[in-house]
Amino acid sequence: MKQLAENFWNVRGSFKVAKIIDLGTQMSLVRRRDGGFILIDSYGVSEPDRDALLKLTGNGAAIDTIINVHPFHTLHCAAVHELAPHARLFGTRRHREQAPKLPWEEELMEDAETQRQFGDLDFSVPAGLDLVTGDDSVHAASVLVRHRESGIVHVDDTLMVLAAPGLLGHVLPQSRLRFHPMLGKALQERPGAADDFAAWARHLAHEWAATPIVCAAHSAVRQLPPGAWREEMTRALSAVDRTLVHHRARHG
Repeated sequence: MKQLAENFWNVRGSFKVAKIIDLGTQMSLVRRRDGGFILIDSYGVSEPDRDALLKLTGNGAAIDTIINVHPFHTLHCAAVHELAPHARLFGTRRHREQAPKLPWEEELMEDAETQRQFGDLDFSVPAGLDLVTGDDSVHAASVLVRHRESGIVHVDDTLMVLAAPGLLGHVLPQSRLRFHPMLGKALQERPGAADDFAAWARHLAHEWAATPIVCAAHSAVRQLPPGAWREEMTRALSAVDRTLVHHRARHG
C-alpha cells in the first residue's frame, strides 16, 4: 500500500491468468474530509498491505463505503466486504448480477445520481461505449474516478499504461496513456457513437487537465508532469482515430 497524497493510497495486487501470467490489479483508499474512508474497487489484500490498511482505518471501522467501478472486476468483492462488513457496498449492474448474495446498495455506480453522493470524488463514464457488451473479453469501458483534493485518477482498463513487469518496471520507461485495445468492440452500434466518444475524451482531457497521477489497473501508477494529462489524452485519442473512422463508415 503506497500513499500517493495526503488522503489517497493505492494498493497494487496480483491477478494471474492460467496461474502463470500476472496481469495485476488494484484498489485505492480515500480519506474523506469528514475523516471516513472510501475504498475504490475490491482486492483481497494480504499482509503487509492488509495490516497497514487496518491500522490506518481503525481495524477497518473507519471504512464506511466501498465503491466498485469496473463491471468486470468482481472476483474480490466478497473478500473486501468481509474486511468492512458494515460499509455501504456499491457496484455496477454487473456486480449485482455476478455476486447477488452480497448486500449491495440499490443505486448503481454508472448512474450520475449515485455518483453525486460522493462529494470528495469526480466520476466519468465514457460516452459512446457500452459498459458491458455481449463479449465478456471486452473491458474497454468503466467508471473513471478522480479524487478532487489530490487530482489523482483511478481507472480500470479504459485507460492503460504499459509497463515492464517486476524489477524491469523500475528501469524501463512506462508508456503514455492509451485507450483499451478492445475499444472498437465496445463502441455502441449506432450513428454518432464514435463522435460521442471522441467528444468525451477531449472534454476529459480539458476538465481533468491538472491530474498529477494515474492509477491504472493491470499495469502501473503513472506520475505525470504538469500538462501531461491533456497531452497524453489527446495522443491516446489520435491513436484510435482509425478505429473511430471505421466505426463511422459502418454506422454513420
